[in-house]
Order: sequence, then structure tokens, then C-alpha cells
Amino acid sequence: MSTQSYIKWLGHAAFEIMLSGKKILIDPWISNPLSPVTLNEITSVDYILVTHDHFDHLGETVDIAKKTNATVVGVFELVNYLSEQGVKNTIGMNVGGSVKLTSEIEVYVTPALHSSSRGVPVGFIIKAPEATIYHAGDTGLFSEMDLLGRLFKIDVAMLPIGSLFTMDPRQAAYALTMLRPKAVIPMHYNTFPDIKQDPQQFKELAESMLPDVKVFILKPGEVLQLPIK
Repeated sequence: MSTQSYIKWLGHAAFEIMLSGKKILIDPWISNPLSPVTLNEITSVDYILVTHDHFDHLGETVDIAKKTNATVVGVFELVNYLSEQGVKNTIGMNVGGSVKLTSEIEVYVTPALHSSSRGVPVGFIIKAPEATIYHAGDTGLFSEMDLLGRLFKIDVAMLPIGSLFTMDPRQAAYALTMLRPKAVIPMHYNTFPDIKQDPQQFKELAESMLPDVKVFILKPGEVLQLPIK
């Protein structure tokens, strides 16, 4: 197995991330219409991070965790539910908490303005030697993003731009002025007609508001190598 570090977009809000030799999935809705992989192709996972329990984010977490013995990280009430579904390894957390997954990888739970049935919706900041990564989850714009930008030197942010359920391109671009990442990947768009957006519009807005940011519009299955150069 290659230990080269990367971020791979799997469509919608799902990502596969390799950091310090560990494979991490975030919001693994692998059956999403844009997904470049099938559930059968996912055979090795170390950790699964779930931002909230909506179907398009919880996805196939239970099946993947059972098959790979991955540890699922999420809000306390959500991972308790997953334990009841037969997931053996879980880490229950809440907003403001942090946990060391390994000696090199640390995860912080951040707020997200959204809804959920179990616990609260969240985002994650993952700190590793290769990069500090922020997955915002499903969220609207909120002023505390400025604090996240100050506390964490974010290398790559993944921000939703689809509108209707989350920020639209303009709000997501403005979020960058608070988060101040080196790079950004738009997500949570064009999966359904209701969240159809032009990522080029986001790119133009982002570069106008934060000229130094690098905008990576990934195609499903495309990989961004880490660290960012």
C-alpha cells in the first residue's frame, strides 16, 4: 500500500484521505450519483469521520466499518447509534473536543450550522505532519470560522457550495476570508438538480475575495497530492 499522502474526492461530501499512512474516509456516501468507486472496491479503511446522520453523509458507514474494522469518529449520540447497529470501534466526541487517532494525527470537532436527528452536526479539522485539513460538513456561514482560521493554520478546506441545504458559492467564498486556508476544494454540489452550481463561479469569487487561495475543482475520483505546493 502506498503511503503517499493525498485527498481524493468521491463525490458529494465524501472524501478519501491518506495521511501518515492511514486511510480516512469522511461522510462515505459511496452510492452517491457522482461516486467513482463502488462499495465493493473499498476494502481497507482505518478511520471514518461522520459529520452528521443525514443519509447523504452517514452513507454506508455501517457496512464499511463492519467490513474493514475501521474506527468511526463522530458526535456521541451518533456513534452510540452506530454501536447499536453493530459497529465495534467508535470514538464519541462533541464540539470543541479533540482526539489523537495516532501519534501523528489529531482530530478536532468544529461547529456546523445545520440539522441532524442524532446529536448535532459538526465539521472536522484533521492535523497531521503533511497538512491541516478542514472538512466543514453541511453548514451555513458562521462568524466563528474566523476563530478556526486564527487557531489552526489550515492548508486545505473543503466547503459546501450547493446552497438550499448549505452555503452557496458567494457565502462559501466569503468564508475563506475568515478561514484563510492555503487551498480550498468545493463540495456538496451537482449531486442533485436542487444543488446544481457552477464551481467556476465559486473559483472566481474565491480568488477575488482571497487572491492567494488556490482553488482545486476536483472531478470525482481526482486526487490532490499532499502537502500543497
